[in-house]
Order: sequence, then structure tokens, then C-alpha cells
Amino acid sequence: MGDVFGVSILANLEPSVRASSAELSWQGEIREAVRDAGELCRRLGLPMELAERATAGAEQFAVFVPPSYLARIRPGCPEDPLLRQVLPVAEEAACVDGFVVDPVGDGAATLRPGVLQKYAGRALLVATGVCAVHCRYCFRRHFSYEQVPRGAAEWGAALEAIAVDDSIREVILSGGDPLMLVDEQLAALVEKIAAISHVERLRIHTRLPVMIPSRVTEGLLALLTGCRLTPVMVIHANHAQELDRQVGEGLTRLRQAGVMLLNQAVLLRGVNDSIDAQVALSERLVEMRVLPYYLHQLDRVAGAAHFEVPVDEGRQIIEGMRARLPGYAVPRYVQEVAGEANKVVLA
Repeated sequence: MGDVFGVSILANLEPSVRASSAELSWQGEIREAVRDAGELCRRLGLPMELAERATAGAEQFAVFVPPSYLARIRPGCPEDPLLRQVLPVAEEAACVDGFVVDPVGDGAATLRPGVLQKYAGRALLVATGVCAVHCRYCFRRHFSYEQVPRGAAEWGAALEAIAVDDSIREVILSGGDPLMLVDEQLAALVEKIAAISHVERLRIHTRLPVMIPSRVTEGLLALLTGCRLTPVMVIHANHAQELDRQVGEGLTRLRQAGVMLLNQAVLLRGVNDSIDAQVALSERLVEMRVLPYYLHQLDRVAGAAHFEVPVDEGRQIIEGMRARLPGYAVPRYVQEVAGEANKVVLA
């Protein structure tokens, strides 16, 4: 996979892209990320009419693609499953019945600014509003991040809400992407969480080890394994093409440090809506010692209706996976429904 989707594609890209993905630090990749649909199309040798059609979607939600991820997109291929996740389309500006700005009830679940609780025994901290990539189907693309605490000194009220509820055993760091915090910021937040005696586990939901593998630094490994909390990391890969050699190396370092690794994916039209694509993703994850955890039905966020796959079709895909894979390699097909006490299992 690394040779097919890493080296050969890098060879076809212009020198500046090759240098960026191979040599930059993770923070350098953030600085060098593509922020314009026209530039994205130019670098990938795509027709500029794609960029012109992207204008309406980009107005709703900006383009942001780091060099490492760009290097895995096949040049000249408008239907590439990775490109589809990051290139805006005109359909994003359409108003579709049932697609809303807060499809999973984040607002109703907010205890204090930056802390949500939807399920028993767990609380979620929105650690930051920034990400390493702008996924076009993002369920928080309309989230009001202005209220999220922006530094260690501002986390007091959110952490107090967790401290006073001794039923909370697990704290989930989400965002945005919590690994967009530098190691020192993240370590300071983790230290405060670890000081709450009844919290036992730290779960981090992140796309960064997939988007920018160099984010797996020694400092990150040290902070995840140096405190008393059991570390769990839920990565987010939707297609086997995302999981190249560099991603695998970063995941190996996390696993060898003792971090439990799970993957969640979203079922997306034109990206992974086939049995073959889902089987390839699960097999690649298992090869990398990552457990396929959830396959999410699309959250019905405004701007993402064109990605939706009917639930019956999703169930057929899961049945096809069960016929070809061992049980541990088949994710649970779930949907998040606002107000429910747990994820709804669809298959």
C-alpha cells in the first residue's frame, strides 16, 4: 500500500509537494496546507472547472488539506475517494430537508463551555476548534467553537463539571482535533484530567495520525503513557488508500507504547460505499493492528446530504463484510441519534 499510494504518487507531484510531505514537521505541514480549491486542483492536475464548482461549498466550509494527505490523492482523478473527502462541491450549499447544523445534539448535551455529556460514565472535552483537514462531511462544520476554552487557565469550569460527577470514568478529547494542541498544551490538559481521581481512562478521537503521521512525536508518546490514565486512541480512516507506510509507522509507535488503537469510519457515497472498499479498509487496519470499531451512518449535517448512503444499503455492505471477514474485522454499523442513551446499532 505504501508503494502504491505513497512513492508512486509522490513521484508524479511537483517537487514542492514532495518536499513538504517528506521533510516538514507536523506543524510545518499545517503551515503548508492547501487552503484553496483552485490550488488543490492545480497541484493534482485536475480540471479547473472543478475548482469553479467548488466555490459555493468553500464559502460554507473552507478548504484545508495537508501535504501528507495530498500526496495520497491520485493525480488527475476527479473520482479519487480521498479527493472527494476534501474538495468542496456545489451541492454543499443546497438546503435539504432533515439536514441541520447540529445533527447529533451537541448543544443540548453541553454541561459547560467545552464539555459535553451524552452517555453515562463518559464526558467529552472539545479541546480545540481546529483540525488538520477539513472533511466535507464533518458533523461539527457549523459548531460554535468561539465558546471553547483556549488555554489551560480557561479549562477550570469544564474540569470542575467532571470532578463533581464521580460516575464519570472516561474523558474523551475531541474537537476539532485534540492533537492540534502542541505536546506541552496537551500534556497540561491531560495532567489536569489525571488529577480527577475517579477518571480512569483517556480517549482521544483524532484524524491526525492518518492526516499527518509525523504528529506521533516522542512528546506525544510520553504524555500518553506517562500518566496513570489508560490511553485509548480512536483514529479516523475511511479508505484503505489513506493508510500508507508512514501512517503505519506512526500507528506502530503508538501501539508499541501501549496505546489501544481503534478506528471509526463514516459510510460515504462515492468514497467507501461498497463491500470491496470496506473489506480493504478493515484488512488494512487489522494489518496495522488497529481494531475496526465503528462504521458510522452519516450524521445529517447541513452541507453533507450528497454523501448519504441509505441505511438498507449500509446493512447490505455489513452483511457482505461478514461473509468475507472474521468477526473482529467487521465494525459495528451505528448511528448517533440526539438524545439517545447510546449509539444506535444498525447492524
